[in-house]
Amino acid sequence: MIKLIIGKKGSGKTKKLVDMVNSAAETSLGNVVCIEKGDTLTYSVTHKARLIDADAFGISGYGEYYGMVAGIKAGNHDVTHIFGDATLRIGSRDYEELTAFLERIAKIDDVEFIFTVSADESELPKKLSDIAEIC
Repeated sequence: MIKLIIGKKGSGKTKKLVDMVNSAAETSLGNVVCIEKGDTLTYSVTHKARLIDADAFGISGYGEYYGMVAGIKAGNHDVTHIFGDATLRIGSRDYEELTAFLERIAKIDDVEFIFTVSADESELPKKLSDIAEIC
């Protein structure tokens, strides 16, 4: 399952994501992972969740982002949730590439994915609503 937290910059997407990460870390029977760009969430996300800075691994573009996500799941089958903040800054602002990325992510089983997307819902392709739940 994929959920997207959509809104313009400053609309509270990251705060909502952090709340969801912390809640999932408290209730999950497996591991919770949060991928961010930079290290801005270090003190906001509970230590019970694994926080990964995409910049520390040189991740840029949706191909590399997918590889990282797939590698996290392949390396640890106990992962129940993967959160991604600043999705367009890690990938790109190309919404067709975002759609292709999410289609690939949807093929990964047994993980709940939640990504933030800094855009107005009207800017995004209609096809995204078939792939992901909009929050």
